[in-house]
Amino acid sequence: MPSQDPARRAVVTGLGAVTPIGNDAGTFWRNLVAGVSGGGPITSFDASRYEVRIAAEVKGFDPTAVMDARMARRMSRFIHFAMAAATEAVADAGLDFAGWDPERRDRAAVIINSGGGGLEQVIDNAEIERTKGHRFVSPFAIPALSASMGGCLVSMKYGLTGPVICQSAACATGVIAFLDGLRLIQRGEVDVALIGGAEAPLLAMAFAALGNMGALSRRNDEPQKASRPFDRERDGFLFGEGAAVLVLESAEHALGRGARIQAEVLGAAMTADAFHISAPEPTGRGAAMAMAKALRDAGVTTDEVDAVVAHGTSTPLNDATETRAIKAVFGQHAYRLAVTAPKSQVGHMLGAAGAAAGLAAVGMIRDGIIPPTINHEHPDPDCDLDYVPNVARRAKVDTAIVNGFGFGGQNAVAVLRRFVE
Repeated sequence: MPSQDPARRAVVTGLGAVTPIGNDAGTFWRNLVAGVSGGGPITSFDASRYEVRIAAEVKGFDPTAVMDARMARRMSRFIHFAMAAATEAVADAGLDFAGWDPERRDRAAVIINSGGGGLEQVIDNAEIERTKGHRFVSPFAIPALSASMGGCLVSMKYGLTGPVICQSAACATGVIAFLDGLRLIQRGEVDVALIGGAEAPLLAMAFAALGNMGALSRRNDEPQKASRPFDRERDGFLFGEGAAVLVLESAEHALGRGARIQAEVLGAAMTADAFHISAPEPTGRGAAMAMAKALRDAGVTTDEVDAVVAHGTSTPLNDATETRAIKAVFGQHAYRLAVTAPKSQVGHMLGAAGAAAGLAAVGMIRDGIIPPTINHEHPDPDCDLDYVPNVARRAKVDTAIVNGFGFGGQNAVAVLRRFVE
């Protein structure tokens, strides 16, 4: 059972986001509930010759709002997103790190994960080296491509000298941040952890590779309907980008400063399929094991779970396998669960996807409303659960799980619950 010691309980006190449907957590949440799609034609490069010409892009984002223009030019887009989401989350939590002494700052961690980091630095500087010569390659290319640099710059901004952690696990990356933040607080190593994920993968090379793999939707004429998790007509995911960051604190620390507690992270777990480099294991065994282990870690029974924030990529294999895994874990209770898929609206944000799904879980618990899975128009006999189709639903949510499943068979699940002192 989870500890009832308030120094060992991990609670959520702040949220920040940069997404295809809103560049702050409040706008993201309102648009998610409203069923807004972030899909549209690709604008980040000329995609006219590609089979896939649509994406879920972040729109109207200005990195100089959170970092000076010179640093913004030197750093990668995923770092811009991480800085913006973290800055908002800290403000939302009401934390004033400037007033902390060094010993307190030693007890604050930053865990902002990324699947690919600044891949554009490799592509752009390789072309510069080829066409102009090695002396023109940016001396900032290596720091800017490092997946850990988003977290490092956040730690520098606030002077936080506790652990800076960055894990990469493909599409499960964002959920792993919950596990690491929870464990640091449970072990008493930190009082505060900024956790989340950031990704900016919308590059021509990535579209070419994933398009050739057949992973992306080709609904170029209707990008807002391209992502349709659990729908019979799904044909691949909508590529997305962005970041989401949450502030975790020990309950003792949060209560001691009178913080607004929005939810509690009770447990988390990871497993591996050990099956294939991109396809999920067909029975869903690894995904089911991750859900079951996370529930055991949280001390929660299957009947206590109200909702699942699904991985729900809109690919034929993933959605059927995830449905199978949910039914394997929850039995008949699976049909009483609300299963919602944020990727229907924001696309697949890769390393940031699980963190954005965590924001959705917090919003559900806090506000008593479950966002819809949009574009759910054609029932699939292989996907026969309650996916909250097309329209948000008012419902009390006390406990929700967040699923994240990645290439290579990496599975991560987090359990969140309404906080009760």
